Amino acid sequence: MTPEDASARAAEICLLAPVVPVLVIEDTAHARPLAEALIAGGLPALEVTLRTPAALDVIREMATVPGGVVGAGTLLTPEDVRAAKEAGAQFGVSPGATGRLLDAAEALDLPMLPGAATATEVMWLLERGYTTQKFFPAEAAGGAPALRAIGAPLPQVRFCPTGGISLANARDYLALPNTLCVGGSWVAPKALIEAGDWAGITRLAREASALPR
Repeated sequence: MTPEDASARAAEICLLAPVVPVLVIEDTAHARPLAEALIAGGLPALEVTLRTPAALDVIREMATVPGGVVGAGTLLTPEDVRAAKEAGAQFGVSPGATGRLLDAAEALDLPMLPGAATATEVMWLLERGYTTQKFFPAEAAGGAPALRAIGAPLPQVRFCPTGGISLANARDYLALPNTLCVGGSWVAPKALIEAGDWAGITRLAREASALPR
């Protein structure tokens, strides 16, 4: 997969909804009901971060849920890319980017949303062919004003900002012309997951899916 094709596919996934849930899941038993709750609320693109021992099994289970597009987040190495692809991930997300990581994703036809926080990093990815990127850590890197400023000289790059984003500030990012969607964990809080409150998560997802952009 070329970087151009990867970016085109990543953009399609980002445009499915205003918010991509960023999920840290400890228990595989939560995978299916959580995916069903988020999809029912209008958030079909799901990022399962590789931050728990259960993550790959969660991806395997979520990949079987109708209507969802499941990706793997926190991809750091070529081995992570390979494991995510084998588990059924349909896209990958990384906090930053390295040549080896992108080589692996391109070789395995896994569309990537590579992370960037500075104009130099954005330019490096653009030079490689990635026009769809993740802006991370969004709030710590200057928030919506920083992303707006990056967009002035680099309007051809579009972003999914992630990191410190909530319902309170999501609109600031979504109002920017270079933002496709935002990534956030607030739609699937740990307390609701552990309580099995899937209806509550669906309500949060509906609220997020109704955000203007």
